[in-house]
Amino acid sequence: MKSIVIVGFGGFGREVAWLAKECEREVLGFLDDNAKLGKQGPYTILGGLDSWADYSDSEFVVAIGNPRVRKQVVEKLMARGLDAFATLVHPSVRMGENVNVGKGTMICAGCIVTVDITIGNHVILNLNVTIGHDDVIRDYVTVAPMVALSGNVILDQGVEVGTGAAIRQGIKMAEGSMLGMGGILTKETEANTIYVGSPAKPLKQLPEFI
Repeated sequence: MKSIVIVGFGGFGREVAWLAKECEREVLGFLDDNAKLGKQGPYTILGGLDSWADYSDSEFVVAIGNPRVRKQVVEKLMARGLDAFATLVHPSVRMGENVNVGKGTMICAGCIVTVDITIGNHVILNLNVTIGHDDVIRDYVTVAPMVALSGNVILDQGVEVGTGAAIRQGIKMAEGSMLGMGGILTKETEANTIYVGSPAKPLKQLPEFI
């Protein structure tokens, strides 16, 4: 099995190093344009994004929590010829029948992914997330720890759901929208808008998700 190179040496990147090791994958090191090269404690910074071709025998994951930044980095790497993205699913994850998971996606420890679910490319499902039946999670979505999605929920491209939030059955979050920490979403969102509270209400606009 190929070794893993992690793009992004932030806090979540270091968590993904742990995830990869729990998946019995060798972590070769990190790529980050803003980190000092060499050893950083137990971690190795291999270089910036431009050095990815030096490790072309590996598979890559982009461990950047912000969906907008993650999309930009993935597209920059793909424009340079990289298409070898790993999918990491922690061995503790409970996954039912007819679940499709895209490339570059990371599903962390303790998640429950029930049945008839579609998860896109470069998605992050952080610790102890519950995904209900018939949910659709599109590309570049970030779901923080302890989130609960009821059945028939759609998270459109670039959606972000904060820690401990919950979404009612049948709700769609529009592209680039965000639900804040602890929010309870009972109505569909507008694109590129932050929602907070219980029940969640719009707070402010975000830049267009492109």
